[in-house]
Amino acid sequence: MSLRIAFFGAQSYDINSFEEQNKEFNYDLRFFTGNLNQNNIVLTKDADAVCIFVNDLADRQIIKSLSEYGVKLLALRCAGYNNVDLKAAHDYGITVVRVPAYSPYAVAEHTVALMLALNRRIPRATWRTRDGNFSLNGLLGFDMHGKTAGIIGTGKIAKILIQILRGFGVNILAYDPYPDHNFARDNKVVYTSLDQLYHSSDIISLHCPLTEDTKYLINDYSISKMKDGVMIINTGRGQLIHTNALIDGLKNKKVGWAGLDVYEEENEYFYQDKSESIIDDDVLARLLSFNNVIVTSHQAFFTKEALRNIAHTTLQNIKAFSENKKLVNVVELPDTHK
Repeated sequence: MSLRIAFFGAQSYDINSFEEQNKEFNYDLRFFTGNLNQNNIVLTKDADAVCIFVNDLADRQIIKSLSEYGVKLLALRCAGYNNVDLKAAHDYGITVVRVPAYSPYAVAEHTVALMLALNRRIPRATWRTRDGNFSLNGLLGFDMHGKTAGIIGTGKIAKILIQILRGFGVNILAYDPYPDHNFARDNKVVYTSLDQLYHSSDIISLHCPLTEDTKYLINDYSISKMKDGVMIINTGRGQLIHTNALIDGLKNKKVGWAGLDVYEEENEYFYQDKSESIIDDDVLARLLSFNNVIVTSHQAFFTKEALRNIAHTTLQNIKAFSENKKLVNVVELPDTHK
């Protein structure tokens, strides 16, 4: 009998990519469009594994219910796991696996796309020319060459971003509690303190995980330390930025541009078509009102290569678990929380 896997938050592209990769595994895949929550958790009954994405909830109550339904494996089809209560998973004997590196190139390239689109005002220029307005007034940008980018977090995505930016002639400052000095030496990266990074960077890009230490890393106080007119890019997690603080920074011109692929309250909007509805999230609506802000719908990962890698790695993780093999992508509970 083949393994039964329940997928939540499944979009058409998820279904297509998983069904294609499943030709190798022949599992029984059950797809549900709604995000996992207490109201639909009954759908996990009789499932051997549950597969979730970034906006699905796996808190203690959900984990407890999964355990009661006999689920032994929670497979994340993403890298981040801040939406999972790892202590609860440990307590209820549920193994958690993830996809740590589906396509760091995709996210790094999207990060650069946001920088360039903001700097050269590509959306505004496009709207103008479509209306027959070929004026250059209000479209002035700056040379990336010679500017300083501050990169917070230097994992796989950030390292690829740094290499791309070095090709533009951008100077790189970086902050990471676990610096990679060999990479820094080879790529002319200067590790520094957060305060110095804030003070000296023309562009700040966030690539750190969301933890208790990094939640609202960008806030009123940190923004006050930044250069006037700084560009802030976030393709990491929404709660790295306190959105109201960012809005205040935009209003008083301390922040010159913001490129956001994530938003701290994105669950109600991202991955859904809300074009026929009024946006009743006043904070999001205010963000979208700025002509120097670009918001994309958590799409930085969204390439053909990434979808293929996500599907294959997720199914491979499930296969390894079912065969009691070593799990190379298991998410362990830190010893301090056990």
